[in-house]
Formats: sequence, structure tokens, C-alpha cells
Amino acid sequence: MPSLEKPEITTYTVKWRFADMHPEGRKYVLIAAALTFAMWLLVPILTWPMIAVTAWVALFFRDPIRVTPQAEGLVIAPADGLITMIERVSVPREIAGELGELPLVRVSIFMSVFDVHINRTPIAGTIRQVVYISGKFLNADLDKASEENERQHIVVEGRDGRRIGFTQIAGLVARRIVPFVKTGDMVARGQRIGLIRFGSRVDVYLPEDCACQVALGQRSIAGETVLGRVGGIVATGISQ
Repeated sequence: MPSLEKPEITTYTVKWRFADMHPEGRKYVLIAAALTFAMWLLVPILTWPMIAVTAWVALFFRDPIRVTPQAEGLVIAPADGLITMIERVSVPREIAGELGELPLVRVSIFMSVFDVHINRTPIAGTIRQVVYISGKFLNADLDKASEENERQHIVVEGRDGRRIGFTQIAGLVARRIVPFVKTGDMVARGQRIGLIRFGSRVDVYLPEDCACQVALGQRSIAGETVLGRVGGIVATGISQ
């Protein structure tokens, strides 16, 4: 006779907390704080604006905890921000050797100066290629920024042999792309791979058998939002 006892339910308490600040940002916060102190001594009327600037710098480098989906065949967003472009384009020549010559669907994520700027890898696997290219600092929201701005291409090869390419692009305010990985490194899906200071864009090139799962105007969360699904159905309203 089956037991009529109710299964024991374990409850957990989750508390909200401020996101940690990435170590890369500490020196900038110290610089902003020092300038704030100088304003307090020399030009007191500018103290409060400088306090606001210091708080913004600390906020910019926040590094929140993310819970990454682990189902097979998923491509996860590498950046927080707004989905501004979804279109089929030619693969950048710098990574065409890894991704092939055929046009692929590119999903562009624009990060404002208020978004989290820690970038994460869309899939688990091995870093096959890291290519840094110096360039201009045009508005990252422009299409030509992907070809003219300072940028860094990264290609990751999954355990199934499928390769994902994505590009970190500097913008008007961004003046430095900071990598955390190099060619040959093994990475987990959603792992931190770099950041861009201050305001920028990330392009993701989806494989031919990967259906886009986001729409224009949607906001993505790095390490959590599903951008693409292998063998999936294309999300409603997406033009490819």
C-alpha cells in the first residue's frame, strides 16, 4: 500500500543584496572619490555632483550573480542591453576561417552606460580565436561600428563541434576592451570573458542551425537570456 505521508518540503530564504563590484573598477572608483574630496576642499558646490559621478562609476562596474540555463543546444546572451539589430550578414573576415564564408544571423546588443558591462560566453567550450582590432569610436548603435570601431572577436567551439562567434565593440564613450580569456582556454557557459569601458555593443553570430529566440527591442541579460536554440523555432516577428 503506497505511503500517504506528505513529502517533506525544504524552504530557503533568499535575501536581496547589492551586486559586487568587479576588481577592474576599484581604481576608477578611488580616482572618482579622490576628485570628489578635492572638490569638497576647493569647490564645495561641485561636491554633490562628484558624489553622483562616484556612485555611477561604482554602479558601472557592478558584477551581479547570474543563473545560466544549462539545457543542451542553447546560445546565451553575452551582454546586458537592448536588442537593436537582428539581420543576416557576412561574417567578419577576421573570423571567417573559423565560422565559414556563408552569411549568418547577427544579433546586436547595445549596452548603455547604465547597463552591466561584464560580458559572458554564450556557450561552453574552448576559445578557438581571440582577435583584437584597433579602430574608431563611433556610436556603437550604428551598423558600420561593427566594421570601423575598436573591437575584439572571440570564437568558442562547443563539445559538439559547433562554433559561436561574438564581437565586443567599443563605442563613443568606451575606450578599452578588457579581455579575461585567451586562445586555448576552456570556458563554461555564462562564464565572464571580459568587459568594455564605458558603453558599447556586442554582436553574436548564430550558427545556421540555430534559431533566434529574441526580438528587436527586447532587453537581454548576460548569462541568462536565451538568444538562440539549436533546431528551435524562430521567435515570432523576427526577420532573417
